[in-house]
Amino acid sequence: MKWFFKILVLSILLQSFQCTDLNDSQETITSTQLETKKQEIQNYINSFSCSESVGCGFIAFGSKPCGGPRTYLLFSNGVNLTKLQEMVKNYNDLENLHNIQTNAMSDCMFVMPPTEVKCVNGVCTIIN
Repeated sequence: MKWFFKILVLSILLQSFQCTDLNDSQETITSTQLETKKQEIQNYINSFSCSESVGCGFIAFGSKPCGGPRTYLLFSNGVNLTKLQEMVKNYNDLENLHNIQTNAMSDCMFVMPPTEVKCVNGVCTIIN
């Protein structure tokens, strides 16, 4: 009888530690949702203009299926950097989840960050 209870308790414990599939536990992320988030970020960045005194910066944006960013966004240093970083992190996390859910593939080429970014005629521009 003791063995029966031990086996019963063991089987209940094992079932409680089962792994769940990521796709089953998360809402499916759509391309439309990603595009909407991307546009929100772009609109936020575009609401700030640059000048030589303010300057420009860049941030890694997107998530390739093989890892690394898809591109780099240029922005005026007038933005609230903490807010922008949070918006971009949320987007990158969503795109990464979308890549997993859709078994996405990419070229796996590493995208190099800009070497220099300056404000040219009120627009942040890559200088190479």
